[in-house]
Formats: sequence, C-alpha cells, structure tokens
Amino acid sequence: MTARIHCPAKSAMQSGTAKSKRWLLEFEPESKREVSPLMGYTSSADMKSQVKLWFDTAEEAVAYAVKNGIAYRVEEPKRATRKAAVYSDNFKFNRLGQWTH
Repeated sequence: MTARIHCPAKSAMQSGTAKSKRWLLEFEPESKREVSPLMGYTSSADMKSQVKLWFDTAEEAVAYAVKNGIAYRVEEPKRATRKAAVYSDNFKFNRLGQWTH
C-alpha cells in the first residue's frame, strides 16, 4: 500500500492556475483492472484506488502519511516557465526577425 503525493498538472481546458497548486495523495493500484465479460465494464477489486486526498502543501500530505503509517513517494511538480509576451514587442526597432504584413 504505497501512496503517491504529487501536484497534478492542470488540464488542457484550464487557462489559469487555480486548482494546480494543491497536493494530491492517492494510492497506487494493488490489483489490475478487469473487463466484465457480460457488460464490458472495467472494474477492480481495489477500493483504495478510489481514495483521493487533497492538501494545501506537500508537508501536510507527508505528515498525514506518516501519522497513519502509509508508505509514500513524493513527486515534485514540473513547472514550465514562459517568457511574458507583450504585443508592443512586435514593433520594436531592434527586433530579431523581419516584420512583415
């Protein structure tokens, strides 16, 4: 029963960073998923895979795991950095590329 503590990436439908700063503690699956031959549903006997606990900081999630005796693994988030684009930069005199219409 190992838990993974990570900060999930925002979905492609999000433009802001509102829900991407919280930390998630979720358990790794203990058994594989199986397809029901009658209905075709995918199911699993592992109930812990449905548990998702949200925390404001990674330290709170680690403290919870230690307090309850849960083995855990912390994954640091991979944040992409972007240079701020300004519209007026398109018309600078020292622009690197050619300006065309």
